[in-house]
Amino acid sequence: MATAAGVSGTAADSRKQAGKKLVDNLQSDLRALSNEARRKYPPVKEAAESGILKVRTAASKAEDIIPALQAASVEILHPVILGCDTKNPKIVQICLGCIQRLITHEALSVPAGVSVVKMLWNLMESGLEELKLLQTVIILLTTNSIVQGSSLATSLVMCFRLYFTKDSTTINTASAIVRQLVTLVFERVEVEDETPPPEDMDAVRVESLKTVSGKAPASLRPCAKDAFLLFQDLCQLVNADQPQWLIGMTEMTRTFGLELMESLLSRFPEVFIKHPEFSFLLKERVCPLVIKLFSPNIKHSQRLVAPPQLGALDKPYFPISVRLLRVVCILIQQYYSLLVTECEIFLSLLVRFLDPDKPPWQRALAVEVLHKLSVQPSLLKSFCQCYDMKAHSTKIFRDLVNAIGAFIQSLFMQTSLHVPTQQQSGSNASQNPAQPSVLVAGMPVGPGVTPQAAFIYRGVWLPISSNYTPGITKPQILEMLEKVDAPPVPEGYAVSVAYACLLEVVRSLSIIMDGKPEPEACKQVVDTDSEKTALNRELVSSSWCGVLAALSLLLDASTDEAATENILKSVQTYASLCGMLSLTTPRDAFITSLCKASLPPHYMLTVLNPQGGATGNSSPPFKQADLILGHVRTNSQNMAAAVNSAYQGDGDTKNQVVVVGTSLPTASLPIGAQQGPVMLTAKNLQCMRAILSIAHCHGGVLGTSWHLILTTLQHLVWILGLKPSTGGSLKAGRVADSQAVLTTAILTDIPVLSFMLSRLFESSQYLDEVALHHLIDALCKLSAESMELAYTNREPSLFAVAKLLETGLVNLPRLHVLWKPVINHMLEVCQHPHYKMREWGAEAITSLVKAALQHKHEPPLSEDPKCQRTILLPLQELSSILQADIRQKQLECVLQVIQHNGDGIGQGWPLILGVIGALNSEQGENLIRTAFQSLQLVVADFLAVMPCSCLRDCLEVAAKFGSQHQELNISLTAVGLLWNISDFLYQNREKIKTNLANNMENGSHGDKQPMPPFDALWMCLFSKLGDLCVDARPAVRKSAGQTLFSTIAAHGGLLEQTTWQAVLWQVLFPLLDRVKLESGTASTDRSDTSRGINILIHHSRDTAEKQWAETRVLTLAGVARVFSTKRQTLLNLGDFPRAWALLLQFIEISAMSHNAEISLSALKSLQEIIQVSKVTEEDQPVMNGESLDDVVLWTNAWKVWYNIGINSTTPPETNCMPLVYLPSQPYLTTLVQIVPVLFEHIKPRFVAADMSKLITVLRNAVSVPVHGEASPFIVPACYDGALTPLQETVLSVAHILHKEAMAGADNLRSMYPDMFRQLLEYVEFGVEPPRYGNLPTRSVMTMKNATPMSWVTMNYVPFGERSLEMVVSLYEHACRLPSVVHNHVLCSIIRSLRLPLGRKYDCLSQSTWKQAVNSLLVVLDIGLPIARQPDVAEHFTTMWQELATALESFLFTTSVAPPTMTVEEYQRDETIDCKMIQMIRDSILPYTGQAATPEFTAKVMDMLNRGSIHAASCSSFISTESSCKLREEFAKVCFETLLHSSFLRKDAGAGGANEGTAPSYGREEPVTHLAVSSLLDRCQQVVTKYVQDESLGGKCPLPRTQNNEMVYILKAVSTLLVSLKKAPAENVDSSIWLDVIALYPSLVTCVTSNSPQICTALKDALREYSDLLQPPLLKRN
Repeated sequence: MATAAGVSGTAADSRKQAGKKLVDNLQSDLRALSNEARRKYPPVKEAAESGILKVRTAASKAEDIIPALQAASVEILHPVILGCDTKNPKIVQICLGCIQRLITHEALSVPAGVSVVKMLWNLMESGLEELKLLQTVIILLTTNSIVQGSSLATSLVMCFRLYFTKDSTTINTASAIVRQLVTLVFERVEVEDETPPPEDMDAVRVESLKTVSGKAPASLRPCAKDAFLLFQDLCQLVNADQPQWLIGMTEMTRTFGLELMESLLSRFPEVFIKHPEFSFLLKERVCPLVIKLFSPNIKHSQRLVAPPQLGALDKPYFPISVRLLRVVCILIQQYYSLLVTECEIFLSLLVRFLDPDKPPWQRALAVEVLHKLSVQPSLLKSFCQCYDMKAHSTKIFRDLVNAIGAFIQSLFMQTSLHVPTQQQSGSNASQNPAQPSVLVAGMPVGPGVTPQAAFIYRGVWLPISSNYTPGITKPQILEMLEKVDAPPVPEGYAVSVAYACLLEVVRSLSIIMDGKPEPEACKQVVDTDSEKTALNRELVSSSWCGVLAALSLLLDASTDEAATENILKSVQTYASLCGMLSLTTPRDAFITSLCKASLPPHYMLTVLNPQGGATGNSSPPFKQADLILGHVRTNSQNMAAAVNSAYQGDGDTKNQVVVVGTSLPTASLPIGAQQGPVMLTAKNLQCMRAILSIAHCHGGVLGTSWHLILTTLQHLVWILGLKPSTGGSLKAGRVADSQAVLTTAILTDIPVLSFMLSRLFESSQYLDEVALHHLIDALCKLSAESMELAYTNREPSLFAVAKLLETGLVNLPRLHVLWKPVINHMLEVCQHPHYKMREWGAEAITSLVKAALQHKHEPPLSEDPKCQRTILLPLQELSSILQADIRQKQLECVLQVIQHNGDGIGQGWPLILGVIGALNSEQGENLIRTAFQSLQLVVADFLAVMPCSCLRDCLEVAAKFGSQHQELNISLTAVGLLWNISDFLYQNREKIKTNLANNMENGSHGDKQPMPPFDALWMCLFSKLGDLCVDARPAVRKSAGQTLFSTIAAHGGLLEQTTWQAVLWQVLFPLLDRVKLESGTASTDRSDTSRGINILIHHSRDTAEKQWAETRVLTLAGVARVFSTKRQTLLNLGDFPRAWALLLQFIEISAMSHNAEISLSALKSLQEIIQVSKVTEEDQPVMNGESLDDVVLWTNAWKVWYNIGINSTTPPETNCMPLVYLPSQPYLTTLVQIVPVLFEHIKPRFVAADMSKLITVLRNAVSVPVHGEASPFIVPACYDGALTPLQETVLSVAHILHKEAMAGADNLRSMYPDMFRQLLEYVEFGVEPPRYGNLPTRSVMTMKNATPMSWVTMNYVPFGERSLEMVVSLYEHACRLPSVVHNHVLCSIIRSLRLPLGRKYDCLSQSTWKQAVNSLLVVLDIGLPIARQPDVAEHFTTMWQELATALESFLFTTSVAPPTMTVEEYQRDETIDCKMIQMIRDSILPYTGQAATPEFTAKVMDMLNRGSIHAASCSSFISTESSCKLREEFAKVCFETLLHSSFLRKDAGAGGANEGTAPSYGREEPVTHLAVSSLLDRCQQVVTKYVQDESLGGKCPLPRTQNNEMVYILKAVSTLLVSLKKAPAENVDSSIWLDVIALYPSLVTCVTSNSPQICTALKDALREYSDLLQPPLLKRN
């Protein structure tokens, strides 16, 4: 907005400045006027001074000066007008300058404008300042529109009158100004029309318009009124009548008036068409005037004319004639819709202007006008609609065309009759000769002469004066407005314009029929297509005779290549128009003219004439054309002779000869009859191109003329020596093979002609069906003639065969038209004995089939099975031809069809697959390979585009290749193709299922199918694969089996329930049965395996039996996998339990096989089918927590497993090595691995009997030895801590059982004793490997010495240790369970541990007894508190005896430590013994009175007593410390335990016996009495032994350990005495005191010891005896 405001301000400032400048200039002009009139014209001076004041006053009062000046313009102009009235030239100049300033600044009002006009009129009449006056008028009228009405008329009259002055400068200036002002008046109308008219406008009154008056119609607005009156007066003036508005006109010329009328009519058609008043002027004023002025031209014949006087209308006057024709041209071009009747008169007059008796300039003018009209298609269309199509109207359009043709003919005929005189031409003869001075072969020649483009006909030479440009007219005569006399017409100008006019007529007709847009002003409403067709037919019917006659004449006469080309294009165009309208007669006439023009002279007589047999029985089209011409021509336009002469030719050579060749022999003529040389000229080849062009561009309209065109082309091709090549195209043959002689000029044109020939037949794709039928029929006829020639050993023309192929390739969208005739003919050609014919026939068929399949048809081939079958049937029919090359080409074609066009085969796949699968083994490997390549390509790339109904055929073909025995690799690959097909079926299942269902609904209405069609497709696949699974070749069987089961596993989910039943009972179980049968009857001879195939085979597959074993494994595993993966689906079958039982039967039979591969696979199959997740079963109907079928299914599975397990693991009755078959470790491992999965399904019904069976199978399985050959790879080393897979699996089963039992299952909790029994057996296996029946086995320790024929036991050490860990863990969780307590599980554990504890160093692994010790400690730590409970103590009675035995066997083992044992290792083992004693001290002795039996307690005391005595591993008396291994620490611990037990009391669990302390005691326990007695006995033994050893040793010191033991004994005696003395007397038995006193003598004998430590300890002990010198009772008393 700021910008707009700024612009507005700038404009205001500029206007203000302009106003100030205008004021200054006006004041200056008025001062000059005042000064100039001061002496002679005082009134003018006074008025000027007054005007200055008025200017100042107006300028000072208003801010906007110019409007103020405009308001006062009348007063300001007063001195100026007075000045002009003085007629003083100087004053007049000043005044006119002042007026022009006011006009330029638009400072005049309307009254002021009127005053100015009057003043200018006075000056005009006075003859003053004429140029200045004209300048002022033009400024006054163009600046604005204040001058209107009579003032405007006065201004125009002034200009007109000045135009007719005698001064040339004034005349020229006035002429230009008049033209500008006349145009200005009509431009004001256009501006006025842009504004909406007022609502109170009067209606148009036609009656008032008929009277010429100076008053304009009231229905017009001001500007329109001025224009109306102006144009009316112009008509009056041209008609030599008085004007009604332009008052004051004194003279007017018709030429100038016509020019003004032409200018207005050409520039303002909208004004005349929009306003009815102006349209009335056209009809009632202009047209009569034109007709009136035409009269002298029509009546006058060719003679001298003189310029008439104004008003003389008896002779044609060139200037008026030119202007009249220009006006007529404009009226027809732009006002035809208003002046239909008048235009008919004008056009008729133009036709008469072309009469031969008219002057040449008049005829040339008429031709130029017709040329201008012919470039407007809408006009020609309107002529035909309004005239030729009316019943009783003049055939204007026909007369126009025929007149042009007659005019062209008359030019040649008239010129040949006489030479025009100077008077006729308007110039001397030397400037306009009838023919050139020197002609050679009809062409002007001479030194430096370049041949000019011209027409030559029968010696008459007419040059072409201008090049033809479509749609553009460049008239010469019509533009000669300045000429007064008729100019001479240039030589050849008339024929050039007529030639261009003729071409424009054809072009306009083409535009009309092509339906191109037309100008709105010229449109005629055509309602329907039928009316359009009628119009088009009338256009052609009215014009073809004249056009053909003229064009034929010009074509024959033309020597210019460009002109010939234009004529040929017009002929082509017109022929196409005739064809489009089904006007056969004119079409054939035009085509025949082209064919005859293309062949050498006289050659065409034998080819095109009926006598030559080329056109059949029809009459020549030109004879018919001549008849028609005779009917439609007037007598003055008879051109029949010209037409005939044009076709006959002059006989002279107008063009260069470019080819010399031989004519083509035909079957109708004797051999050699047409073998003479023939010549072709450049013009012949140009016509040949025209034939090719019309056939290419307009082939759809040729109809029966195709035979004529093809015959002509065949002959031309033969003359040119063109031969067919790939795809049917024609190329120049080798020079040695060709009989044609080609000049250098034609060598570059031959490829172009070949290309045009190919394009011709490519364009046949645009033909309609009828035209295509004619084309094919003509080609078949030509080919049949060639075949006949080949039968007679004449060289055949392959033109027709090649072009049939080329035509077929481009017309594939219309197979129903061409396929049957073309293919049938080509099949005949394929059987021709001539090899070239047969070769081209096969090439044509295969090429057509490939191209047809590749072509995109509408509708697509997939939706048009009939069309597909039509395309592919020729390939099938080729199978009946016995030649091998045809069969090979057939298969190669099929392969190429699939490679390149597979997407478009559609419903034709059954035929393709039929051709592929039609081969048999007798046809050789090459054909089989070729066919199989096609099948591979089909499966790889084109299954998606194949109709679903064809998939079954594809499966069968692939299976056929799989079963052939010619090539193994093909069979294997074929099986792979079946897998690819199955994958495709899955990926596209929805589409295939829908399509097959639709096909079934559409194709059958009978009984319901047994299974859905989609499932039937899968069944076909499974059946074919099943058949291949029992093929004689192992590789095929394996591949087929893998494919079958992979397919079922991957895609079986798509099948319906009923189909699954069929799969089970029709495919899988029959396959199992057949494989089992074949496997059982297979040969064991190695010579039967290769079956003649020289290949190397692994020893595991070197017999048929082994190979069938592999097949059996694969099959059983596959079926099991099906049952596993598709269990959910199979469960819904009604007979699934029967199928399950049958499968288990197959598995059981296979698992019992002595073939390790089969049996192991069977177990794996069993394992797979029972691995069913809970998710799979959760949807099943349940009863009591289980699915309804589970009880039966899993009970059967358990029974089968047990049968397999017990039968395979039971020890054999014989020990004969060759007869014994033992299951392998992988087999047993797999057998045990089945248990956890199977247990998940049977655990609710798992009872003690099942547990017993399971334990038995597991024990037997673990006990099975390994064959000597396999032992190095299976049995771990003796000290290797790794478990075998079997042992690992067995323990995992035990762990699962324990886990389930701990989870709370009642039926399993009662089986804890069995679980312990199972594990304890495994523990014992770690110490003593089990035996397997009576089978002799070697220990793992001697495995290196095992022979291949021996059996080796497993390494059970890690197995036993892991089992012991599980025992401990299980006991920790289950120790308090009643079943564990009541079944003496603790006693069983101790009993089993007694074996490794007792053997100790004799165990296979030292870790065994050590783990046993730790486990015993843990178990006792858990179990002893339970055993001490009074309510269950009775269940542990036997446990104490077992425990005592185990402890004694371990602490005092008979096994000898290995000699390699170090002291440190011995000490670590001693530490373990000490831990056992500490356990006795801490966990048993404090509670002996609660649960332990007296026998157990006595035995423990005895063990402690034995242990407290130092024992050495060496017996030599004299030994060093390093050579003797004493259990010193063990003895010390035992003695401490005895000592500790001596101070036990009831209220303390255990009392410490630390030196220097004396605990208080309660009542003495039995264990205390035993302990004290044992301790005293032990002390007595040690002291006695020491005394003896010391006496025997003499001065040798005793061992340190013995000294230490002696010191410890003495201290223990001291401590015991202190404790006894403090204890209540009633708690100490008297026998104890006696034992203490009995020890005293032995102590006394030790006083001689040399050891200071012993002496010190002895003093302390003897000092405690001081209290015993008197009886204790007396002392207490």
